[in-house]
Amino acid sequence: MVVGLDIGTSFIRVAIGAENDDGVFEIAGIARQKSAGLRNGVIVNIEDAMNAIRETVAVAEQNAGMEVSSCFTAIGGTQIESFNQRGTVAVTPPGKALRAITHQNIEQVIANANAIFIPLDREMLHVIAQNYIVDGVGGIRQPLNMQAARLEAEVHIITASRTTIQNVRSCVTRLGYALDGVMLKTLAAAQAVMHEDEMEVGSILIDLGAGTTDVLVFLHGAPICSFSIPVGGNLVTNDISIVKGIPTSVAEKLKVESGCCWMPSVSEDREVIIGGVGGRAPEQTTQSALCEIIQPRVEEIFKMVARIVAQKINYTQLSGNIILTGGGAEMAGIVELAEDLFGQDMVRLGTPEHLGGTDDYRRPEYATLIGLIMAQKDAARGKGSAKNKKIQSPEKGENFFKRLIHSFF
Repeated sequence: MVVGLDIGTSFIRVAIGAENDDGVFEIAGIARQKSAGLRNGVIVNIEDAMNAIRETVAVAEQNAGMEVSSCFTAIGGTQIESFNQRGTVAVTPPGKALRAITHQNIEQVIANANAIFIPLDREMLHVIAQNYIVDGVGGIRQPLNMQAARLEAEVHIITASRTTIQNVRSCVTRLGYALDGVMLKTLAAAQAVMHEDEMEVGSILIDLGAGTTDVLVFLHGAPICSFSIPVGGNLVTNDISIVKGIPTSVAEKLKVESGCCWMPSVSEDREVIIGGVGGRAPEQTTQSALCEIIQPRVEEIFKMVARIVAQKINYTQLSGNIILTGGGAEMAGIVELAEDLFGQDMVRLGTPEHLGGTDDYRRPEYATLIGLIMAQKDAARGKGSAKNKKIQSPEKGENFFKRLIHSFF
């Protein structure tokens, strides 16, 4: 049995995966409950967060008919920082005949790339090998057994706030569960919804959450850029609340049930009823009037993402897709709006693959959760056995996720 826990700003999600009587792995139970004690993806009240997690796990246990003892979780938001780094190691001493690159050389070069100062308030989450350079020749995925004098490695390093990780660990362990590991949420989502060829040619994953929007850019099979912006679906809800003069709870329901962010696909005559609040009679509006509030805010989010990506990398390197995940990706018109703003028609929703059991999780909002299950399943079966290891050497022919180096807990 493997368990994924996605602690989001709006919802806590839990999935339980296990082998059925036929030995086939499937999703045995899934649950989603309103979140509490979080703001913009960060725990601000441990007791409230614990209660929300406890309730969600209990529902998942009931649905699966199993008892949870440990879980794997993900974190994201603006407390995440990342950067690219390079390390070098001598394979052959000066004046000696060339030697073959060994597993030890590969582990050492990644360790050298990782040998940087990390502030005391931060903790290393992932160190991901992007590319190897053998005697000045780059673009090498697997340098093992190649003859060389010098080996270099380019890696993507992701760090997180130590306080954030400790608070997540505290919530889980105080509830009596073991914390198997912590993963960057966009990495988990990518495992569930992205294809290897998309990672190879250069693609952008955008996770549209309630409190934050998290972005991960892949090229040549590995991440080259990851960041988060502190805006998400809650700002859209707040705009509706202010313009219409209604509570945020009513505005959220209005957004989910009738919201659309692409005016060309809206029928101007479609009527939308706003429920009565505080003794007031119900009001009537139109979906087009609602879209006039929603679309500018979603456009602003996408423009912020595009601007930051352009600052960090060269857009011309990317020829793949833009994949949208998270609860915000389920809004009507989101794909069309993204295609218009990014100037391409290669935008799609990130829907997790079918793992058996119920199909309820095959929605963009469950991408991170299902990615956690897939990552933990692979680790449990030894395919990505990085547990309790700082360095994991790549094997021939493996994809990015088998080359991923986790810092597990």
